[in-house]
Amino acid sequence: MLVDIHNHILPGLDDGPKSIEEAILLATNAVDNGITHIIATPHHNNGKYINSSSIVKEAVNNLNKELSKKDIPVEIFSGQEVYFYNSIVEDLENDLLTLANSGKYLLIELPRNHFPVSTFETLYKILLRGYTPIIVHPERNTVLRKDKQKVYDLVNKGSLVQITASTLLGEHGRNLKKYTIDLIKHNLAHFISSDAHHHVKRPFLLNDAYQYVQKKFTENQVTYFSENAKHVILGTEFQPMLPISFQKNT
Repeated sequence: MLVDIHNHILPGLDDGPKSIEEAILLATNAVDNGITHIIATPHHNNGKYINSSSIVKEAVNNLNKELSKKDIPVEIFSGQEVYFYNSIVEDLENDLLTLANSGKYLLIELPRNHFPVSTFETLYKILLRGYTPIIVHPERNTVLRKDKQKVYDLVNKGSLVQITASTLLGEHGRNLKKYTIDLIKHNLAHFISSDAHHHVKRPFLLNDAYQYVQKKFTENQVTYFSENAKHVILGTEFQPMLPISFQKNT
């Protein structure tokens, strides 16, 4: 069981596949990476795309039917990549999808160019409601890139973090690769996901990333990441590794 918790495989909903044919090619690419379970996470409320729970669920059902017809051995589950906004807490019980209907894990994207002043307070309120926020690709946020201690603070206060396979593999430059490696070294990365959009331009690279982690770190680290993703799809809790501060006197 190999799970990818963040990708854009649903056709016609965002900047992922434009057609069902492209989505099937992307699903085939996932299978080639050994992936068996995909949590589809189209962009939601990011200023460009709004994908309500009903739209996502319908798209997931349609894609699963097509994959079944073509005997492509992968199963799609519902999710959203929810852009951070102040009324997330009010919308938790309305139209926000937890990953794989877990009732627990929520994928959250922070803005690229700033770190909202309400971030910690809002995430705390989400945690109080019994949900666990998963912050996607912190390496893309300019503030978190400059201040890795803020990532430690996020994790120390209960959020989880997902880094992107292509970044870890160096496809976005040395600096971002080193950044994601540093997060792993400090136990501040809990998931590696593909963030796949296209079968050629932005494919599933999860297997390659896991192979890299095995060489750079240990097999146990690979198991940690893959088991954490399983917990998400099952909606079960797990014990994250103790985060390590970047401040030596902490």
